[in-house]
Amino acid sequence: MRGARTVAVAVVAGALALGPGAEGARAHPHVFIDAGVEFLFDDAGALAAVRIVWAYDEFFSLLVIEDMGLDPDFDGQLTAGEVASLSGFDMEWIEGYEGDLYLFQDGRPVALSGPLDWGAEYRDGRIVTSHVRALVERLAPAAAPLSVQVYDPTYYSAYRIAGAPLLTGRGGCTTEVLVPDLGAATARLEAALAEMTAADPDALEMDFPAVGAAFAEEIVLTCAPSS
Repeated sequence: MRGARTVAVAVVAGALALGPGAEGARAHPHVFIDAGVEFLFDDAGALAAVRIVWAYDEFFSLLVIEDMGLDPDFDGQLTAGEVASLSGFDMEWIEGYEGDLYLFQDGRPVALSGPLDWGAEYRDGRIVTSHVRALVERLAPAAAPLSVQVYDPTYYSAYRIAGAPLLTGRGGCTTEVLVPDLGAATARLEAALAEMTAADPDALEMDFPAVGAAFAEEIVLTCAPSS
């Protein structure tokens, strides 16, 4: 999750460094996120944007809250002002960061804007944030199926598609969530780790194989032609 959640990532890394042994500190993933996806169509039925929801795991949420100095009485409850201060904590993206969102039509990547219209909530001990990614050029979804993947290339964060994707502004569309072959993905990860450490035993301290796509679920969006 390069570029996003920078402060909290440093906190997580520090906490892991206190754990027993280097192997535990190198283990991936470190953050677990339930992702929600909503397709937003314009009045002409073209795909205009995608809304993304990130629901962080309880441990990561706790670290963020502690690092930001929220919930000083440790009662597990945040005031409205404290919740408001969470908005945008994960939206300071470095140049080149893709936002862990990848959209394709007919195998071709679709260009997206940076994050827009973001906000945050706190539910049952978890930080839940949302933002919108506008398509640079709107697409006719009936021309060819679209596919969406939500993943961190470095596999520092593990994403899971939570709930059925939402469709707003257009009918005649269906979605299907395809799950990866986790056995094959794990084998790919282990092979990449073995190759890296064979060349340099300390390589994992500086980098990690870009295997996140192998673990990613895929949403396929199919739309019938507009009548």
